[in-house]
Amino acid sequence: MQLQQLAYFLAVTETRHFTRAAERVHVAQPSLSQQIRALERELGAELFSRARGNITLTDAGEALLPLARRMLADAETARHEVQELARLRRGRVRLGATPSLCTGLLPDVLRAYHHRHPGIRLLVEEGGSRDLVRQLATGSLDLALLILPLQSHDPALATTELLHEDLVVVSAADAEPPAGGQPVRVADLEGRPLVMFRRGYDLREFTVHACRTAGFEPVFAVEGGEMDAVLGFAQAGLGLAVVPSMVAERRPFVRVTPFAGDGLQRTIGLAHRRDVEPPRAARELRRVLLEYLDRAAAAGALPAGTRPARPGAGGERTEGAHDRA
Repeated sequence: MQLQQLAYFLAVTETRHFTRAAERVHVAQPSLSQQIRALERELGAELFSRARGNITLTDAGEALLPLARRMLADAETARHEVQELARLRRGRVRLGATPSLCTGLLPDVLRAYHHRHPGIRLLVEEGGSRDLVRQLATGSLDLALLILPLQSHDPALATTELLHEDLVVVSAADAEPPAGGQPVRVADLEGRPLVMFRRGYDLREFTVHACRTAGFEPVFAVEGGEMDAVLGFAQAGLGLAVVPSMVAERRPFVRVTPFAGDGLQRTIGLAHRRDVEPPRAARELRRVLLEYLDRAAAAGALPAGTRPARPGAGGERTEGAHDRA
């Protein structure tokens, strides 16, 4: 049974005439009659009584009529739904991002995307890079903004380097500067109480790794907080915190101290599964994100402490499922 045959059946039902029905559906009358006969053979019953040129529905035709109307209506609905999605009028994007990016970068990008495609639902999952990679692997996310490089080889991810970001030290505005007002070195953090993020935060592992590389174990005054909590604890004078510059610049009433020399920096990237093509709505979000970064870089309006990844460092490559930090 074909939808075309049902459409021909409805045309004959409504016109009570094979020739007029053929004209309505823009097909030759012999072709229409042939398809009606094929439908009757498949169903095993005649659908029309053709006595003396008077076309009426048989009992079988009466039984098929409401079903045919519903099936054709459902087909039209399906066609409309798919076309709406293809034109990005409807759909969803499941995007993962680290907490600092949710605060410092995503609002402007998602505003630009929503302005272009207001019918697309945006589902944002906030988490550390490890958790986001796991969600990409299980298909729970379409895209993820996370920290590069990734190290494990399962699953294979396609990643694009986007930005380098500087990390800074934040402290209470009325407290003594952590390095006497000069840029701070990682070694200057030795013995100083730190406000530390909960486990699972990229910044926790990154800070601990930097301290151990400098030859000491960090001292935690408070640990276990989310981004806002850590900034609040540092503002209250409970300790120093290492955070992205893009976040620190948005927080009033804290002292922001850069790291000396080349400082501490991380690379922000965009990832998706290499073996699965992201939905069109997600691909469009990727395009909007890259356009936004290009425009912001040209205008000098990137988030504080960030800069485009070096030429040639972008593009796609296979990565795995664990972040360095």
